[in-house]
Amino acid sequence: MELSLATNIRKFRKQRHLTQEQLAEVLGVTTGAVYKWESGISSPELPLIVELADFFDVSVDVLLGYRMKDNREDAVIKRLNAYCRGRNPDALMEAEKALKKYPNSFEVVHICAELFLIYGAESHEADKLHRALELLEQARRLISQNRDPEISELTLCGESASVYEFLGEQEKGLEIHRQNNANGIFNDSIGTSLAVFLGRPEEAEPYLLRAMMTSVGTLINTIVGYVFVFLARKDSRSAQEIITLGISLLQGIKKETDAPDFLDRTYAELYILLSHVQLETGKIEEANTSIANAARLAARFDAAPDYGVTSFRYGTLPESVSLFDCLGVTAAGGVENMIRLLGDPELLSRWKEVTENGR
Repeated sequence: MELSLATNIRKFRKQRHLTQEQLAEVLGVTTGAVYKWESGISSPELPLIVELADFFDVSVDVLLGYRMKDNREDAVIKRLNAYCRGRNPDALMEAEKALKKYPNSFEVVHICAELFLIYGAESHEADKLHRALELLEQARRLISQNRDPEISELTLCGESASVYEFLGEQEKGLEIHRQNNANGIFNDSIGTSLAVFLGRPEEAEPYLLRAMMTSVGTLINTIVGYVFVFLARKDSRSAQEIITLGISLLQGIKKETDAPDFLDRTYAELYILLSHVQLETGKIEEANTSIANAARLAARFDAAPDYGVTSFRYGTLPESVSLFDCLGVTAAGGVENMIRLLGDPELLSRWKEVTENGR
């Protein structure tokens, strides 16, 4: 706790144009005592602090320079999050204080668990990591209080598994991840653990492949969503940049092959989004090229539909994995529905002209 009593005595004395001798006379102490107070060598006794505050017409906490912390639960959680972002050295001490004050609060226990996990992982200190495990177990018992839809018992198990891996107990962490791998949520962690730490690359690859495809799908969906956000803001430049990022991503993961697969549908939809932005910005020739690319890719898929991914550069997904596109049954239908979502009649007219002439 930082106080500024010495500074404040000197400040308030000077505001009243008093010398140290004059203040000493008012309080009935020696000039040397006032000098020591203002130098921080010593502090006045409590009765004198009260008398000083009364003399300077301020409250005792103002004289001390003490600002009371907001210790309500929400404020404590906000403060702990700020400590974590800034890697404040007082974070873990404040976390333990918060746990004593709110031992049965899920939010407090969980943020404290994350603090100990992060600080323990970065410093490689086992005591902090073991404390994180204790708190994660406590958080699981309090999970019924949870209001954050992104946190569940599964995610808490995942955090516990990560702690065991940081402690060097790779097999234990791996087993927890495997037991709780609903919908492949921990495929990336399982694959990385097997390949990097346990030296079992062949066993790791199927997990890494699924994780890669899930990540690509998530990123493409995010890119499409962002395109509509940027279009709503009339930010054509950002829309084009993020569409180009998506196209580059697909180019990076697809083998150089003419074999059609589900990635062609995604390509086609990204090219039609790009053509919309190009038309809006007056780049007519570029838009026509993008429309032609979209039509070619859609036609190639629809000629031999394959709802798997066989042209993935880093491996082949099992035949049991089948993808789908909610925009339409055919690739061409999906592109037309994307154009309708864009509300672009000119693009729809150009698309139909290109596709009908290609028949």
